[in-house]
Amino acid sequence: MAKHHPDLVMCRKQPGVAIGRLCEKCDGKCIICDSLVNPHTMVTICEECNYGSHESRCIVCGNAGVTDAYYCRECVQQEKDRDGCPKIVNLGSTKTDLFYERKKFGFKKGSELGGWNFVVLALMMNDDDAVCV
Repeated sequence: MAKHHPDLVMCRKQPGVAIGRLCEKCDGKCIICDSLVNPHTMVTICEECNYGSHESRCIVCGNAGVTDAYYCRECVQQEKDRDGCPKIVNLGSTKTDLFYERKKFGFKKGSELGGWNFVVLALMMNDDDAVCV
């Protein structure tokens, strides 16, 4: 996940003994490079990332964790598993921007068009100003 989204920030503190978990959507992926092959070493996260309501949550997206997280063999060989706690600590600017854009235009869940109501804005240009209809 972090490889394809450069704005995501990982915790990178000293990992403890807590085991990282993944949800059903993220299951089987390497935490660092998102590959689905060669699970090799179990992920450990710091105690702060495993405290309270964050316990047994997915370390990538925050949903309920169902399986243990693993680094792939290539990331272990390149020693990327020793960079610190791999938990994602922010949402990322694209996800945050998407939330506020949906809120601004009034998109709501539950439509027959794939789950979202789409607002069509037509922009008509007059000679001196633009009018939004």
